[in-house]
Amino acid sequence: MARKSRKQEEIIQDSHERSRKYGVTRDRQFPELLLSESEKEELLIENHDLIMVARPFLETLYNFLEGSGFIIVLTDKNGCILHLTGDPDTVEAAAGLNMVVGAFMNESSIGTNAMGTAISEDSPVQVSASEHFITAYHRWTCSAAPIHDDTGHIVGTVNLTGGRELVHPHTLGLVVAAVAAIENQLRNLKNEFLLKESARYLGQVMDSLSLAVMSVDENGIIASANKMAHKALKYPNGELAGKALNKYLPECRKLMRSVQESKIILDEDTQILTASGVESFSLNAYPITGSDGKVEGMVISFREMKRVYNTINKYTGMQARYTFEDMIGESDEMKRIAEYAKTVADSPSTILITGESGTGKEVIAQAIHNYSSRAGSGFVALNCGAIPATLIESELFGYDEGAFTGAFKGGRPGKFELANGGTLFLDEIGEMPLDMQVKLLRALQEGVITRVGGSKQIPVDVRIIAATNKNVKQEIESGKFRSDLYYRLSVIPIHLPALHERKEDIPLLISYFLNLKSLKLRKATPEISKDLFVKLTNYNWPGNIRELENFIEKYVNLGGNLSFDPESFTETRVEMVQKTDEPFSSENQVLNLAEAEKYAILAALEATGRNISHTARLLGISRNALYEKMKRHEIS
Repeated sequence: MARKSRKQEEIIQDSHERSRKYGVTRDRQFPELLLSESEKEELLIENHDLIMVARPFLETLYNFLEGSGFIIVLTDKNGCILHLTGDPDTVEAAAGLNMVVGAFMNESSIGTNAMGTAISEDSPVQVSASEHFITAYHRWTCSAAPIHDDTGHIVGTVNLTGGRELVHPHTLGLVVAAVAAIENQLRNLKNEFLLKESARYLGQVMDSLSLAVMSVDENGIIASANKMAHKALKYPNGELAGKALNKYLPECRKLMRSVQESKIILDEDTQILTASGVESFSLNAYPITGSDGKVEGMVISFREMKRVYNTINKYTGMQARYTFEDMIGESDEMKRIAEYAKTVADSPSTILITGESGTGKEVIAQAIHNYSSRAGSGFVALNCGAIPATLIESELFGYDEGAFTGAFKGGRPGKFELANGGTLFLDEIGEMPLDMQVKLLRALQEGVITRVGGSKQIPVDVRIIAATNKNVKQEIESGKFRSDLYYRLSVIPIHLPALHERKEDIPLLISYFLNLKSLKLRKATPEISKDLFVKLTNYNWPGNIRELENFIEKYVNLGGNLSFDPESFTETRVEMVQKTDEPFSSENQVLNLAEAEKYAILAALEATGRNISHTARLLGISRNALYEKMKRHEIS
């Protein structure tokens, strides 16, 4: 016999028989199973979605029953109470019997009752008075129905419990209707903004989201907007409802036409007018349909493109790693540059960093970004010399769908958009083609860009830091660089000296790279001989810091068995040093860096007849720096 056609007497009789088999006694008063606080917390987390979906419907149901003496109970699939609300006196009476969150109401725990029997029978059921197995529940009438997911499995129950004198068939009907609404909402969890039972519930759900969400009627009037929508558009809470959407969204009519055709819009790049101006957002739109299938409005959700791009930058490595603490050097010039860079770091003005290749232009650019108020946004770098001239425009400004053969569907943002709110570092700016220089200048002056193949102007808030190893003024004279772009970029100029111009920093760099490469390569840190140290500090390093770093990496890789010939090093010819068992002589004994620095100063003093000015010039440091080092090493 099918369960749905079974008689009430049969259902109760079978449930009582199961209760006896479970060992439940008539005089039992409390559920046998009750979760601890930690177990209860885990259960509530596990059933978070069910609670969030069901609670508004239970509150709506209670609005009908308030003052009638009922309590409303939500359980999980095993009959464990997840949520309980109702009239205070009835809630207190239930609590006296341990009918609380965390208590199991299945038949094995408390015998025949509507919740446990509904789960066992997989069917709505009403249990009243003496139909309950235990005597303590004879005072109650209970109506419960199981909640199913979209696969037909039980995920919980909804139950109405009140005094037995309140028994009525309609009570079970109310429960069944509430369960049907909950099941429908569970099936449409992804579109949870559709078909809401009440405006109050819609507001609660919307305000809990991190997305900006609005509901809009068929006439384009905003019906509701969550807190995030007000925050994104920079309006006080409650101010958007009742306003026309086209006041904020210029493409509102186009969007409404698409939704009227029951289309779903996903991840559409759009411009929205906020209280502080036009900003870019990623927008989704879903139609709201009535019972007759007619579109009655739409729900739109949107997220600031800054947040989207920051997420992209985070997972694609477009973040600044270096800070001013990573700049190695104690020379007067480097100290001055660092202090100057910190002073201008938070300025919106463009910066032009010049210096030979390998002097650390990107390091200081990243340090400036991380020292500024833009540190929380992306640091996006583009090497203008590494991008073909035909592609540099789309790399900078992005492109719309169909802009050219091979373009990604939906288009693609360029570096300006990815850096919005942050910093765009244009390395090797001197290699940029002249026609692109014009377009870059226009973007810098107007603060807006247009994607390749597109017509929509996109406002961008980007701090530009450019860098070049070329003599820009010579490039201007030869017609390879526009003077107007140069003056626009070099509002704040920073010149990095070559390594041979700050030789006093070489020992620090050697020590830093020795430790860094040893850790990276998981090798012991090799020591440096007196002879090698002198050669390294006196070499001009045409490749600057990058060349020194590469040599130290080779040196660590080979365990220190690498010679250095300044005459041939520029041709990258190095010779392996053959290991011997002979002890080191006084000429090649290994020194630590402090001893090597002291030796270099003594050797220079001897070579110049202890002339301080000549010695400082020979070592490539200032007189003051030389005096400080002599004092440190106790050289009279």
